[in-house]
Amino acid sequence: MTRRHADLLHQLEQPRLAGLDTGDVTVKITHPDRVLWPATTDRPAITRRDLLRYFISASEPLLSYMRDRPLTLLRYPYGLPGKHFFQKHVEFEAPPFVDRECLISEHTGLDGTYLFCNNLPGLIWLGQIANIELHTWYSRTENEPDARGLPHTFGGSVEAFEASVLNYPDFMVFDLDPYLYSGNEPPGGQPELHKAGFDLTCEAALWLKEVLDELRLPAFVKTSGKTGLHVFVPIRRQFDYDAVRGMSEQICRFVQRQHPRETTLEWSVERRRGKVFLDYNQNTRGKTLATPYSPRALPGAPVSMPVRWEELGSIQPEQFTLHTAPARLVRTGDLWHAILNHKADLTRAFAAL
Repeated sequence: MTRRHADLLHQLEQPRLAGLDTGDVTVKITHPDRVLWPATTDRPAITRRDLLRYFISASEPLLSYMRDRPLTLLRYPYGLPGKHFFQKHVEFEAPPFVDRECLISEHTGLDGTYLFCNNLPGLIWLGQIANIELHTWYSRTENEPDARGLPHTFGGSVEAFEASVLNYPDFMVFDLDPYLYSGNEPPGGQPELHKAGFDLTCEAALWLKEVLDELRLPAFVKTSGKTGLHVFVPIRRQFDYDAVRGMSEQICRFVQRQHPRETTLEWSVERRRGKVFLDYNQNTRGKTLATPYSPRALPGAPVSMPVRWEELGSIQPEQFTLHTAPARLVRTGDLWHAILNHKADLTRAFAAL
Protein backbone atom coordinates (compact mmCIF):
# COMPACT_ATOMS: atom_id res chain seq x y z
CA MET A 1 0.00 0.00 0.00
CA THR A 2 1.36 3.41 -0.95
CA ARG A 3 1.64 6.41 1.35
CA ARG A 4 -1.16 8.03 -0.64
CA HIS A 5 -3.52 5.13 0.08
CA ALA A 6 -2.54 5.04 3.75
CA ASP A 7 -3.27 8.76 4.05
CA LEU A 8 -6.69 8.35 2.46
CA LEU A 9 -7.53 5.52 4.83
CA HIS A 10 -6.48 7.75 7.72
CA GLN A 11 -8.73 10.54 6.45
CA LEU A 12 -11.63 8.07 6.30
CA GLU A 13 -11.50 7.70 10.09
CA GLN A 14 -12.55 11.32 10.64
CA PRO A 15 -15.95 11.27 12.39
CA ARG A 16 -17.22 14.30 10.44
CA LEU A 17 -15.89 13.25 7.07
CA ALA A 18 -16.79 15.78 4.37
CA GLY A 19 -14.23 14.98 1.69
CA LEU A 20 -11.18 12.95 0.74
CA ASP A 21 -8.07 14.79 -0.44
CA THR A 22 -6.30 12.58 -2.97
CA GLY A 23 -3.45 15.05 -3.45
CA ASP A 24 -4.78 16.07 -6.85
CA VAL A 25 -8.40 16.82 -6.01
CA THR A 26 -10.74 16.63 -3.06
CA VAL A 27 -13.71 14.35 -3.57
CA LYS A 28 -16.78 15.51 -1.65
CA ILE A 29 -18.25 12.89 0.68
CA THR A 30 -21.77 13.04 2.11
CA HIS A 31 -23.52 10.69 4.57
CA PRO A 32 -20.43 8.49 5.12
CA ASP A 33 -22.25 6.37 7.72
CA ARG A 34 -25.31 5.64 5.61
CA VAL A 35 -25.94 1.89 5.65
CA LEU A 36 -25.61 0.35 2.20
CA TRP A 37 -25.69 -3.33 3.20
CA PRO A 38 -28.03 -3.93 6.16
CA ALA A 39 -26.83 -6.15 9.00
CA THR A 40 -27.52 -9.88 8.75
CA THR A 41 -27.78 -12.47 11.49
CA ASP A 42 -24.04 -13.07 11.41
CA ARG A 43 -22.60 -9.87 9.89
CA PRO A 44 -22.74 -6.19 10.88
CA ALA A 45 -24.14 -3.44 8.64
CA ILE A 46 -21.82 -2.03 5.98
CA THR A 47 -21.74 1.71 5.35
CA ARG A 48 -20.57 4.05 2.60
CA ARG A 49 -17.42 4.59 4.68
CA ASP A 50 -16.77 0.83 4.60
CA LEU A 51 -17.27 0.76 0.83
CA LEU A 52 -14.84 3.66 0.38
CA ARG A 53 -12.32 1.90 2.61
CA TYR A 54 -12.54 -1.17 0.39
CA PHE A 55 -12.31 0.79 -2.88
CA ILE A 56 -9.15 2.55 -1.66
CA SER A 57 -7.56 -0.67 -0.34
CA ALA A 58 -8.27 -2.56 -3.59
CA SER A 59 -7.85 0.41 -5.93
CA GLU A 60 -4.72 -0.78 -7.75
CA PRO A 61 -6.22 -4.00 -9.16
CA LEU A 62 -9.68 -2.47 -9.55
CA LEU A 63 -8.37 0.41 -11.66
CA SER A 64 -6.20 -1.90 -13.74
CA TYR A 65 -9.33 -3.80 -14.88
CA MET A 66 -11.53 -0.71 -15.31
CA ARG A 67 -9.19 1.72 -17.05
CA ASP A 68 -10.27 2.86 -20.56
CA ARG A 69 -13.41 0.69 -20.46
CA PRO A 70 -16.97 2.09 -20.67
CA LEU A 71 -18.68 1.83 -17.31
CA THR A 72 -22.23 0.69 -16.59
CA LEU A 73 -23.50 2.16 -13.33
CA LEU A 74 -25.44 0.19 -10.73
CA ARG A 75 -26.29 2.62 -7.93
CA TYR A 76 -27.98 2.07 -4.57
CA PRO A 77 -28.26 5.60 -3.09
CA TYR A 78 -30.20 4.37 -0.04
CA GLY A 79 -28.64 0.94 0.26
CA LEU A 80 -29.83 -2.48 -0.83
CA PRO A 81 -33.40 -2.08 0.52
CA GLY A 82 -33.95 1.16 -1.42
CA LYS A 83 -34.54 1.87 -5.06
CA HIS A 84 -31.55 1.22 -7.32
CA PHE A 85 -30.54 2.61 -10.70
CA PHE A 86 -29.02 0.84 -13.71
CA GLN A 87 -27.43 3.38 -16.06
CA LYS A 88 -25.44 3.08 -19.27
CA HIS A 89 -25.79 6.51 -20.85
CA VAL A 90 -25.75 9.11 -18.06
CA GLU A 91 -27.59 12.41 -18.11
CA PHE A 92 -26.27 13.94 -14.90
CA GLU A 93 -23.12 16.03 -14.53
CA ALA A 94 -20.08 14.12 -13.30
CA PRO A 95 -17.00 15.79 -11.77
CA PRO A 96 -14.26 16.89 -14.20
CA PHE A 97 -11.88 14.16 -13.01
CA VAL A 98 -14.31 11.48 -14.29
CA ASP A 99 -13.52 10.70 -17.94
CA ARG A 100 -16.32 10.31 -20.47
CA GLU A 101 -16.91 9.47 -24.13
CA CYS A 102 -19.84 9.92 -26.50
CA LEU A 103 -21.09 6.48 -27.66
CA ILE A 104 -24.02 5.69 -29.92
CA SER A 105 -26.88 3.53 -28.66
CA GLU A 106 -27.79 0.69 -31.01
CA HIS A 107 -31.32 0.69 -29.58
CA THR A 108 -32.11 4.38 -30.04
CA GLY A 109 -29.59 5.40 -32.71
CA LEU A 110 -28.72 8.41 -30.53
CA ASP A 111 -25.38 9.39 -29.03
CA GLY A 112 -25.04 9.40 -25.25
CA THR A 113 -22.40 9.89 -22.58
CA TYR A 114 -20.62 6.91 -21.05
CA LEU A 115 -18.39 7.34 -18.00
CA PHE A 116 -14.96 5.78 -17.44
CA CYS A 117 -13.16 5.07 -14.16
CA ASN A 118 -9.52 5.82 -14.96
CA ASN A 119 -8.20 7.19 -11.67
CA LEU A 120 -8.45 6.97 -7.90
CA PRO A 121 -10.64 10.10 -7.47
CA GLY A 122 -13.08 8.59 -9.95
CA LEU A 123 -13.22 5.33 -7.99
CA ILE A 124 -13.82 7.24 -4.74
CA TRP A 125 -16.57 9.20 -6.46
CA LEU A 126 -18.25 5.94 -7.49
CA GLY A 127 -18.30 4.98 -3.82
CA GLN A 128 -19.79 8.35 -2.92
CA ILE A 129 -22.70 7.88 -5.36
CA ALA A 130 -23.19 4.34 -3.96
CA ASN A 131 -22.22 2.60 -7.18
CA ILE A 132 -21.94 -0.68 -5.32
CA GLU A 133 -21.24 -2.94 -8.29
CA LEU A 134 -18.54 -2.21 -10.86
CA HIS A 135 -19.32 -3.31 -14.41
CA THR A 136 -17.03 -2.50 -17.35
CA TRP A 137 -16.90 -3.58 -20.98
CA TYR A 138 -14.53 -6.29 -22.27
CA SER A 139 -13.20 -3.80 -24.85
CA ARG A 140 -11.32 -0.54 -24.26
CA THR A 141 -10.43 2.70 -25.99
CA GLU A 142 -6.63 2.30 -25.72
CA ASN A 143 -5.19 0.88 -28.97
CA GLU A 144 -1.82 -0.29 -27.71
CA PRO A 145 -0.37 -2.77 -28.23
CA ASP A 146 -2.61 -5.01 -30.36
CA ALA A 147 -5.27 -2.73 -31.90
CA ARG A 148 -3.20 -0.12 -33.69
CA GLY A 149 -5.09 1.62 -36.45
CA LEU A 150 -8.59 0.83 -35.21
CA PRO A 151 -10.66 4.05 -35.22
CA HIS A 152 -11.90 6.03 -32.22
CA THR A 153 -15.23 7.08 -33.75
CA PHE A 154 -17.82 5.88 -31.25
CA GLY A 155 -20.75 8.12 -32.18
CA GLY A 156 -22.61 9.27 -35.25
CA SER A 157 -23.53 5.88 -36.70
CA VAL A 158 -23.66 2.24 -35.69
CA GLU A 159 -21.47 1.39 -38.68
CA ALA A 160 -18.70 3.70 -37.47
CA PHE A 161 -18.97 2.28 -33.97
CA GLU A 162 -18.72 -1.29 -35.25
CA ALA A 163 -15.47 -0.41 -37.05
CA SER A 164 -14.00 1.16 -33.91
CA VAL A 165 -11.63 -0.24 -31.31
CA LEU A 166 -14.52 -0.62 -28.84
CA ASN A 167 -15.98 -3.39 -31.02
CA TYR A 168 -12.88 -5.57 -30.54
CA PRO A 169 -12.80 -7.21 -27.09
CA ASP A 170 -9.76 -8.14 -25.01
CA PHE A 171 -11.59 -11.13 -23.56
CA MET A 172 -13.74 -14.07 -24.47
CA VAL A 173 -15.95 -14.70 -21.43
CA PHE A 174 -18.00 -17.61 -20.09
CA ASP A 175 -20.65 -17.18 -17.41
CA LEU A 176 -21.41 -20.43 -15.56
CA ASP A 177 -24.60 -20.41 -13.46
CA PRO A 178 -25.96 -23.37 -11.50
CA TYR A 179 -29.68 -24.10 -11.76
CA LEU A 180 -29.70 -26.52 -8.86
CA TYR A 181 -32.23 -25.52 -6.22
CA SER A 182 -31.79 -25.90 -2.47
CA GLY A 183 -35.55 -26.07 -1.90
CA ASN A 184 -35.57 -22.90 0.20
CA GLU A 185 -36.15 -20.48 -2.69
CA PRO A 186 -39.38 -18.47 -2.83
CA PRO A 187 -41.84 -19.46 -5.57
CA GLY A 188 -40.38 -18.43 -8.93
CA GLY A 189 -37.10 -17.37 -7.34
CA GLN A 190 -33.62 -17.93 -8.72
CA PRO A 191 -31.52 -20.74 -7.23
CA GLU A 192 -29.87 -19.66 -3.99
CA LEU A 193 -26.20 -20.27 -3.28
CA HIS A 194 -25.59 -23.72 -1.81
CA LYS A 195 -22.70 -26.16 -1.78
CA ALA A 196 -24.03 -28.80 -4.19
CA GLY A 197 -24.84 -26.21 -6.86
CA PHE A 198 -21.50 -24.44 -6.60
CA ASP A 199 -19.52 -27.70 -6.52
CA LEU A 200 -21.12 -28.79 -9.80
CA THR A 201 -20.32 -25.36 -11.27
CA CYS A 202 -16.68 -25.90 -10.32
CA GLU A 203 -16.73 -29.25 -12.14
CA ALA A 204 -18.24 -27.63 -15.21
CA ALA A 205 -15.58 -24.91 -15.15
CA LEU A 206 -12.86 -27.56 -15.08
CA TRP A 207 -14.48 -29.34 -18.05
CA LEU A 208 -14.47 -26.03 -19.88
CA LYS A 209 -10.81 -25.49 -18.99
CA GLU A 210 -9.91 -28.89 -20.48
CA VAL A 211 -11.32 -27.78 -23.83
CA LEU A 212 -9.64 -24.37 -23.60
CA ASP A 213 -6.33 -26.07 -22.78
CA GLU A 214 -6.68 -28.28 -25.87
CA LEU A 215 -7.21 -25.13 -27.93
CA ARG A 216 -4.19 -23.53 -26.21
CA LEU A 217 -6.35 -20.72 -24.85
CA PRO A 218 -5.26 -19.36 -21.46
CA ALA A 219 -8.13 -19.23 -18.96
CA PHE A 220 -8.59 -17.28 -15.74
CA VAL A 221 -11.40 -17.98 -13.28
CA LYS A 222 -13.17 -15.95 -10.60
CA THR A 223 -16.25 -16.28 -8.45
CA SER A 224 -19.16 -14.25 -9.75
CA GLY A 225 -19.90 -13.05 -6.23
CA LYS A 226 -23.30 -14.72 -6.55
CA THR A 227 -23.83 -18.43 -7.22
CA GLY A 228 -21.55 -19.11 -10.17
CA LEU A 229 -18.18 -18.62 -11.83
CA HIS A 230 -16.78 -16.41 -14.58
CA VAL A 231 -14.06 -17.66 -16.92
CA PHE A 232 -12.09 -15.05 -18.89
CA VAL A 233 -9.83 -15.86 -21.84
CA PRO A 234 -7.52 -12.95 -22.83
CA ILE A 235 -7.41 -12.64 -26.62
CA ARG A 236 -5.70 -10.50 -29.22
CA ARG A 237 -8.01 -7.89 -30.69
CA GLN A 238 -8.28 -9.58 -34.09
CA PHE A 239 -12.03 -10.27 -34.10
CA ASP A 240 -15.15 -8.32 -33.24
CA TYR A 241 -17.75 -9.25 -30.62
CA ASP A 242 -19.91 -11.21 -33.06
CA ALA A 243 -17.03 -13.44 -34.13
CA VAL A 244 -15.87 -14.00 -30.54
CA ARG A 245 -19.42 -14.88 -29.46
CA GLY A 246 -19.69 -17.38 -32.32
CA MET A 247 -16.52 -19.12 -31.21
CA SER A 248 -17.51 -19.15 -27.53
CA GLU A 249 -20.82 -20.76 -28.52
CA GLN A 250 -19.00 -23.57 -30.33
CA ILE A 251 -16.84 -24.18 -27.27
CA CYS A 252 -19.87 -24.29 -24.97
CA ARG A 253 -21.72 -26.66 -27.30
CA PHE A 254 -18.72 -28.98 -27.32
CA VAL A 255 -18.59 -29.04 -23.50
CA GLN A 256 -22.36 -29.58 -23.32
CA ARG A 257 -22.21 -32.53 -25.72
CA GLN A 258 -19.56 -34.12 -23.52
CA HIS A 259 -21.57 -33.56 -20.32
CA PRO A 260 -25.25 -33.45 -21.34
CA ARG A 261 -26.63 -34.52 -17.95
CA GLU A 262 -24.79 -31.83 -15.99
CA THR A 263 -24.71 -28.81 -18.34
CA THR A 264 -27.17 -26.94 -20.53
CA LEU A 265 -27.41 -24.16 -23.10
CA GLU A 266 -31.20 -23.88 -22.80
CA TRP A 267 -32.69 -20.37 -22.70
CA SER A 268 -35.80 -21.61 -20.90
CA VAL A 269 -35.10 -21.29 -17.16
CA GLU A 270 -37.34 -24.27 -16.39
CA ARG A 271 -35.35 -26.51 -18.78
CA ARG A 272 -32.09 -25.54 -17.05
CA ARG A 273 -33.24 -27.10 -13.78
CA GLY A 274 -30.68 -29.43 -12.20
CA LYS A 275 -27.86 -28.35 -14.54
CA VAL A 276 -25.16 -25.69 -14.95
CA PHE A 277 -26.01 -23.10 -17.60
CA LEU A 278 -23.09 -22.33 -19.94
CA ASP A 279 -23.76 -18.75 -21.03
CA TYR A 280 -21.76 -17.64 -24.06
CA ASN A 281 -24.10 -14.77 -24.94
CA GLN A 282 -22.27 -12.42 -22.57
CA ASN A 283 -19.81 -11.92 -25.45
CA THR A 284 -21.90 -9.04 -26.76
CA ARG A 285 -20.91 -5.39 -27.10
CA GLY A 286 -22.35 -3.45 -24.18
CA LYS A 287 -22.95 -6.48 -21.94
CA THR A 288 -20.87 -6.75 -18.79
CA LEU A 289 -19.95 -9.11 -16.00
CA ALA A 290 -18.79 -7.90 -12.61
CA THR A 291 -15.28 -6.46 -12.73
CA PRO A 292 -12.71 -8.55 -10.80
CA TYR A 293 -12.85 -7.58 -7.10
CA SER A 294 -16.20 -5.81 -7.53
CA PRO A 295 -18.57 -6.00 -4.57
CA ARG A 296 -22.03 -7.38 -5.28
CA ALA A 297 -25.37 -6.01 -4.14
CA LEU A 298 -26.24 -9.02 -2.01
CA PRO A 299 -26.47 -9.58 1.77
CA GLY A 300 -23.03 -9.86 3.34
CA ALA A 301 -21.34 -7.85 0.53
CA PRO A 302 -19.72 -10.71 -1.41
CA VAL A 303 -16.93 -9.88 -3.85
CA SER A 304 -16.23 -11.30 -7.31
CA MET A 305 -12.88 -12.88 -6.46
CA PRO A 306 -10.17 -14.23 -8.79
CA VAL A 307 -9.12 -17.71 -7.64
CA ARG A 308 -6.62 -20.36 -8.64
CA TRP A 309 -7.95 -23.25 -10.71
CA GLU A 310 -6.70 -25.68 -8.07
CA GLU A 311 -8.85 -23.91 -5.47
CA LEU A 312 -12.05 -25.01 -7.19
CA GLY A 313 -13.71 -27.63 -5.04
CA SER A 314 -12.27 -26.28 -1.81
CA ILE A 315 -13.73 -22.76 -1.78
CA GLN A 316 -17.21 -21.28 -1.45
CA PRO A 317 -18.13 -17.81 -2.78
CA GLU A 318 -19.41 -16.47 0.54
CA GLN A 319 -15.92 -16.57 2.04
CA PHE A 320 -14.89 -13.65 -0.20
CA THR A 321 -16.49 -10.43 1.05
CA LEU A 322 -15.83 -6.73 1.22
CA HIS A 323 -14.23 -7.37 4.64
CA THR A 324 -12.09 -10.40 3.75
CA ALA A 325 -10.99 -9.51 0.20
CA PRO A 326 -8.27 -6.98 1.17
CA ALA A 327 -6.48 -9.52 3.40
CA ARG A 328 -6.60 -12.12 0.62
CA LEU A 329 -5.16 -9.59 -1.81
CA VAL A 330 -2.27 -8.98 0.57
CA ARG A 331 -1.75 -12.71 1.02
CA THR A 332 -2.01 -13.91 -2.60
CA GLY A 333 -1.47 -10.76 -4.63
CA ASP A 334 -3.64 -10.13 -7.68
CA LEU A 335 -3.98 -13.55 -9.30
CA TRP A 336 -5.00 -11.93 -12.59
CA HIS A 337 -2.04 -9.54 -12.63
CA ALA A 338 -0.85 -8.83 -16.18
CA ILE A 339 -3.66 -10.95 -17.66
CA LEU A 340 -3.41 -8.96 -20.90
CA ASN A 341 0.19 -10.14 -21.29
CA HIS A 342 -1.16 -13.65 -21.92
CA LYS A 343 -3.37 -12.92 -24.92
CA ALA A 344 -4.12 -15.78 -27.26
CA ASP A 345 -4.18 -15.79 -31.06
CA LEU A 346 -7.73 -16.85 -31.92
CA THR A 347 -6.87 -17.62 -35.54
CA ARG A 348 -5.33 -20.95 -34.52
CA ALA A 349 -8.22 -21.79 -32.22
CA PHE A 350 -10.76 -20.99 -34.95
CA ALA A 351 -8.91 -23.35 -37.27
CA ALA A 352 -8.96 -26.11 -34.64
CA LEU A 353 -12.70 -25.70 -34.11
